[in-house]
Amino acid sequence: MIDRDGYRPNVGIILCNANNQVFWGKRIREHSWQFPQGGIKQGETPEQAMYRELGEEVGLRPEHVAILGRTKNWLHYNVPEQWVRRDCRGNYKGQKQIWFLLRLTGKDSDVSLRASEQPEFDAWRWHDYWIPLETVIEFKRDVYQKALAELAVFLNL
Repeated sequence: MIDRDGYRPNVGIILCNANNQVFWGKRIREHSWQFPQGGIKQGETPEQAMYRELGEEVGLRPEHVAILGRTKNWLHYNVPEQWVRRDCRGNYKGQKQIWFLLRLTGKDSDVSLRASEQPEFDAWRWHDYWIPLETVIEFKRDVYQKALAELAVFLNL
């Protein structure tokens, strides 16, 4: 589902623990780290998509987390043309995202990277909230910085 401006609706998830450290997932078979994220399906609200993606990518259910906040507006990023599938070129520009800040209310052992048949991550760790973004793919860094900055207020950072 791509909007008329060429952006696919998506959610991003910043999951933090009691020490305000953030969940950082290592992309499967890659050397890049990122926050959980994923597309919003037809008929889903951003919150419904967030819970679905949280379950698929991290194995957490709604009872394992509390929503602390979300971005007010969509944050956009463009995908470089060489990363866009040929059948989408000319139509698809990138993603627009609503970001959620969650607090893990469950335990670290509730995290399961093998909760779905197609795992996104093969490792994870907690990291300081103001994580260095050099390990995030370059075209997403600005959106990560904007999401972290907007949502920091919910943690009094």
